[in-house]
Amino acid sequence: MNVIGLGCSNFSVAVYIGNKPSMLEYQQLSCLSPLTLGEIEMVNQACGNGWRKVFNVYAKLLYALDKEKFAYSTLAPTWQKYRERFLLQQGSQTALLFSPPQLSTTKQTLHIICGKTYAKNLLATNQLNANFTWLDEQFAIDKAKNLIVCPYFDYRQLSNANIEKLAFLLNDINSQ
Repeated sequence: MNVIGLGCSNFSVAVYIGNKPSMLEYQQLSCLSPLTLGEIEMVNQACGNGWRKVFNVYAKLLYALDKEKFAYSTLAPTWQKYRERFLLQQGSQTALLFSPPQLSTTKQTLHIICGKTYAKNLLATNQLNANFTWLDEQFAIDKAKNLIVCPYFDYRQLSNANIEKLAFLLNDINSQ
């Protein structure tokens, strides 16, 4: 199966989301395509506040990760600058994927599924094979597959406190 989404082909953090930006070039996307400088702003302008929140939460999450284990926050002085200059671009080691997860226990990729409903749909349609332990109503983890389910990347669902919780879980899973 082909990986479809936005980002770096050599990703170490993959976020899976159940929808695509409503721009024609993304609706017809059939591969993994790195963003270019300024493209996030272009998507935000064309697709509205929802996508701005997705990109912002992704950047804030990477910026919240342990600096000893992840270099994302060392690349730019703020998460906003990181988002604009690096997120989902070639060499960023980040991806936002519209295709179902392709999990491997050999590669040290961290996998994050946005939204409990999307995760349950992937399981129900046999697009995902995972053995989740539900930590609470919002978060689930399959440590063997480096896979976490979290709330959708939106401030109302993935608040700053939940971003910190997700960063803690990713730091923990990465140290296993």
